[in-house]
Amino acid sequence: MLSKQLIQIIEDHAEGLTRSVLADLLSNPRTQALRRAPQEELRRRIFDAFHNLGRWIADMTEETIERTYTEMGRKRFGDRIPVSAVVYGLVVTKVHLRDFIRASGLVDSAVQLYQEEELHLLVDQFFDRAIYYAVRGYEQAAESRPLAEHATV
Repeated sequence: MLSKQLIQIIEDHAEGLTRSVLADLLSNPRTQALRRAPQEELRRRIFDAFHNLGRWIADMTEETIERTYTEMGRKRFGDRIPVSAVVYGLVVTKVHLRDFIRASGLVDSAVQLYQEEELHLLVDQFFDRAIYYAVRGYEQAAESRPLAEHATV
């Protein structure tokens, strides 16, 4: 099945994809605030999204995505990263992944095109959930801070 082939190719190229996304995030004016995040953690999270893509879209439960990305949102709040940069960072990661899938060159039939589109849909669903839970975690962290501290964030 093409989807499994594509997922394996993505997972095999996780390191290169991670480097590409990280370079984009750190140079993009919309995500420059991510420079304040611990770089190794940022790299690890991006790598995990690519290297474990098959598990994320096939095996991971809603609760796992919720726990992982809610925690990430809280950490980004603690790192004083604007939520807009957090969301855009996830969007950039998704765009790099979708571009990689399109450029894979494995599609040469209508059935394979359908399978590629199905993979795009699964990737979109994963990142939509990740964005939602990251924002939710960010909001929870913001709500738990005393009001006087919000002014410094």
